[in-house]
Amino acid sequence: MPFRTLAVFLAFMAMGFADAVGPFVSLAKAEFQLSNTVASLIPFVGFSMFGLLSVPVGLMQDKRGKKFVLVLGLLVAFVGLLNASFGLTEFWRFLVTVLMVGAGAAILQVAGNPIMRDVSEPGKYSRNLSLAQFVKAIGSLSGPMIPVVAARYFGADWKVIFPIYSACLLVTILAIAPLRVEEKKQEARAATLGSCLGLLRNGYVFAMVMAIFVYVGAEVSVSAGIPLYLKERFEIDINKVGLLGTGLFFMALTVGRFSGGVILNWMPPRRFFLVTCAASILGLLGLYVPDSTVATASFFVIGLGFANIFPLVFSLAVEKMPEHTNALSGLMVTAIVGGAFLPPLMGLVADATSVQASFLVPMAAILYITWVAMINKKEKA
Repeated sequence: MPFRTLAVFLAFMAMGFADAVGPFVSLAKAEFQLSNTVASLIPFVGFSMFGLLSVPVGLMQDKRGKKFVLVLGLLVAFVGLLNASFGLTEFWRFLVTVLMVGAGAAILQVAGNPIMRDVSEPGKYSRNLSLAQFVKAIGSLSGPMIPVVAARYFGADWKVIFPIYSACLLVTILAIAPLRVEEKKQEARAATLGSCLGLLRNGYVFAMVMAIFVYVGAEVSVSAGIPLYLKERFEIDINKVGLLGTGLFFMALTVGRFSGGVILNWMPPRRFFLVTCAASILGLLGLYVPDSTVATASFFVIGLGFANIFPLVFSLAVEKMPEHTNALSGLMVTAIVGGAFLPPLMGLVADATSVQASFLVPMAAILYITWVAMINKKEKA
């Protein structure tokens, strides 16, 4: 694998650092003595950056190039992490860090997904994008792991994560900066906000962007609903089975993304897309079996199914319309804000019926994505 591909993989790991916002909520709440309302601002501040920055950054990328934007995202996140690396005692400074790390991750997503196509060998884009999502998952897992390891084995404070992340980002910047990337030809004319949003009038593009929107919402909904499901359905102590439920789901995402990169060496992406959808549906149906072992195993199956949906949707759309890579990237990364909409809907269903019934929300999302997978299969045929 070329060095330039490995350098881009490091950028994907840096994207995963933004997912540490979840574990930060409880840690920061205790550290700064926050109310639940104020603590809820932490993930909102970081997550909102995807909706605000993705399309404008996609347009800037069209003019300045993907490598420039990739380095910019790394620098924004790096400065934010440095802000928290030395004597973090005020909540507003912590919130600035979350904001900048979220902004950096949004910028990295816009540049990272399409630049992987530029550094990939012919026919290896879908495979490399799935492997990149695996690397990103490792970065995500570091969020809850580093504070625990630091406290248990080194007696260190949880805020040690900031200088560690800063060092990792510095290494990534130094690896990316000297790269010579031959960017594949994009639009003949520079994209504008109007032309970018105008792509949504294309039925295929709209379907693929909505697939990203509902997928991210489904992933966030499932990860948030696991402990509530186990408590309500089987009266299992959330604190004792967090690793067994939520941990299995995230472990499956990590394993599935690595496996997807291997499988795509011999299975066509469109066929694999249908397989991942089938696994997701099977896992969600398992939650309705009245057995705790089956239900817990189902979370692992769901994670395996979910693992490669994002890279498959993204790569298939770009492969079909490579002349609109930057605009597509901006639209699809913007669609990540779906994670802010489906979980509240799932909560409304849970309050009105039950937590088990609320999993029909991610089921509906996956059924829609399966329809999109069938469209892609027919397009190829």
